[in-house]
Amino acid sequence: MAALKKNNDYGGDLIKTSRGAKTPMKTLGRLLKYSFLRNKFATVCVFFFVCIASVANVTAASRVSIITTELIDHQMNADMNLIFSNIMMMGCIYAAGAISSFAYNLIMMYIAQGTLKKMRDDMFATMQTLPLQYFDTHTHGDLMSLYTNDVDTMRQLLTQTIPQLISSVLTLLAVLAFMITYSVTLLLVVCVVLVGIIFATKYIGGRSAKYYLANQKALGALNGYVEEMTEGQKVIKVFCHEPNARADFKKVNDALNEAGSVANGYAFLMGPVNNNLGYLQYVLVALVGALIMAFAGEVGLLSIFCSVEKADVANRMAVMAGMLVSYLMYTRQFNMPVQQVSQQFSAIVMALAGAERIFEMIDTTPEDEGGDITLTRGESPDGGWAWKKPLPDGTFEYVPLRGDIRFENVVFGYTPEKVILKNITLYAKPGQKIAFVGSTGAGKTTITNLINRFYDIQSGTITYDGISIRDINKADLRRSLGVVLQDTHLFTGTVMDNIRYGRLEATDEECIKAAKLANADSFITHLPEGYNTMLSGDGANLSQGQRQLLAIARAMVSECPVLILDEATSSIDTRTEKLIEEGMDKLMEGRTVFVIAHRLSTVRNSHAIMVLDHGVIIERGSHEQLIEQRGKYYQLYTGAFELE
Repeated sequence: MAALKKNNDYGGDLIKTSRGAKTPMKTLGRLLKYSFLRNKFATVCVFFFVCIASVANVTAASRVSIITTELIDHQMNADMNLIFSNIMMMGCIYAAGAISSFAYNLIMMYIAQGTLKKMRDDMFATMQTLPLQYFDTHTHGDLMSLYTNDVDTMRQLLTQTIPQLISSVLTLLAVLAFMITYSVTLLLVVCVVLVGIIFATKYIGGRSAKYYLANQKALGALNGYVEEMTEGQKVIKVFCHEPNARADFKKVNDALNEAGSVANGYAFLMGPVNNNLGYLQYVLVALVGALIMAFAGEVGLLSIFCSVEKADVANRMAVMAGMLVSYLMYTRQFNMPVQQVSQQFSAIVMALAGAERIFEMIDTTPEDEGGDITLTRGESPDGGWAWKKPLPDGTFEYVPLRGDIRFENVVFGYTPEKVILKNITLYAKPGQKIAFVGSTGAGKTTITNLINRFYDIQSGTITYDGISIRDINKADLRRSLGVVLQDTHLFTGTVMDNIRYGRLEATDEECIKAAKLANADSFITHLPEGYNTMLSGDGANLSQGQRQLLAIARAMVSECPVLILDEATSSIDTRTEKLIEEGMDKLMEGRTVFVIAHRLSTVRNSHAIMVLDHGVIIERGSHEQLIEQRGKYYQLYTGAFELE
């Protein structure tokens, strides 16, 4: 248990944080709406076939009583036609039950798959609407576990557990009806042992569920660790960190192994305990039934056992023997649903906890869409980019998109306790190139994140062409911004597809033109299939510099009026940087450009350079002006051409 109780970055205190669903009935009700109420006709069919299967198994056992009575009562003179007709009837009943079982399991499979598809669709659709802050507070491993582990518990619940529960309840009711008809005395014996089975199920199942939930959390932790180590293989090998990685993985894997072992230990214990209690019940029923048979003729207990009008004791004994055989079969059938339910107890708890996590994610408040001002092209009088502003009278005002972005006393912190930017005031006139320099953590990237409105500021204002960005629809705001990030991400697809990602309606010719401007065409044409070369694994078959060139080409093809270059040339050598400088200058013509750079040689031609330090702009001006000031920028520039 030590591994489970130890806190770690991937699992935390697994036992303490492993709780079931907070509102299990509410979660179950919503899950049923998700699955059965969306498929009403299929649900009715499932219930119908489950009823047939349950009643068939119970009804067939009653035929055994007739066959046994006939054989004991008449022995060699038994009516074989009666026996064979009842055997055939049993065969038909069991066949109907088997066909019904196959039918409802098949229908449940389709219901379950449709439900899981709908659930995954809703999860992914919701994920696309969530703010970046959600992903800052949830690890990739946890999110992946929602799509894999938690969804898989839903599959087991829908395809196995729920049909089995329905079948078990119906079987119990049917068996109970027959058992009451046959003998109240023996039913009391069954109920006494049943209390023990229920107590054992509750005791063992409660502990099993607790550790199964710990197992789910440990599995999510393992997924997150494996994903992180897979992405960081190059770093691991560079620093010869393989032994440490193996040691850390062993800790996470040991936690999963221990949680799984304890959970499965309890689950496997439940089966033998309940089976042995079932055998004890079987023996007690047989014993009490035999005693009733032995003394029925003397003490008159036959009237308690059953109401059979027979002329002699021999006939009564034969009838009672047949009934006892059937009753013993009912005893096994009575125990089977109870055992099935007890075995599904942990699965139910896990599934409801998983469903609650999934619904919690689906119910997460999406990122607000922003204001009602949208971006248009071709609708304004001049036919160019413009902000379409609705007026109270139902008409629209068109504000030309010029790229004038201003910050006024902006204060921002990712958390209220830790302020990152402090009273930032700056402006970028249309067509200007504004550069941000400063040490890591100074707040450079944060400023560009605020322009995109990935996060909302605590105070101050940010305006875009005189319009508060809060009044602009977020999708249109971001559509006006072309971004090249330092950490380039390429998607699975062709090189052409990745360039076209900047503007999906772009033609092949426009994509090739953008690649040439970014100086990416030369290496692309040398790829095995040129622009049709498939990329996978985030472009693992390309160098970092080549991936960054594709990202620049993607920004170029977007034709956005404003560009944000976050260390866009950090992975490009000086020679290549000079080659694309002319193309970048053409791209930036008439556009407002924000540049974040550590390499100071790339910002010398900026109209204004902002030097940040701990969230404050300590210097601003052109390259020449800052050199003349002989301040922080001068020290950085004359000491080295790089900040780090």
